Amino acid sequence: MIQRFIELGEGYSDIYELIEIAKSNKNRISHLMALHTTINHKDVTSLVVVLHPAEEGKFQPLYICREGIPNPIITPNKRYSLFADAAEELGHTIIKLSVKPSTIFAEKELYYQQLIGILRLNHYIPVLN
Repeated sequence: MIQRFIELGEGYSDIYELIEIAKSNKNRISHLMALHTTINHKDVTSLVVVLHPAEEGKFQPLYICREGIPNPIITPNKRYSLFADAAEELGHTIIKLSVKPSTIFAEKELYYQQLIGILRLNHYIPVLN
């Protein structure tokens, strides 16, 4: 199975696309997540929509708006509220995790590999067969 993060942006106008992906794939939603981190002394959050793998091809997409939304625990904001409202509408709770920032990795791909490892270890996504 292939599990891959698909980055939409940092959560400005692309947050609407992330929410639309969740709503239009409501039968495939596995998890909605908020990944909290700190970059340059700023507390930020990545929002993620994890879909179940496609039956054909065994591809599991994880759509992400990376590290552009203020952490809602510290700074309540409209963008996170929109995501939370969508989660409630879809009948899901948002899984919250604290992770390392992408800035400590030499390449974005290494950051995403680390996140996939964390999600597998915590049984949020299936392990490789």
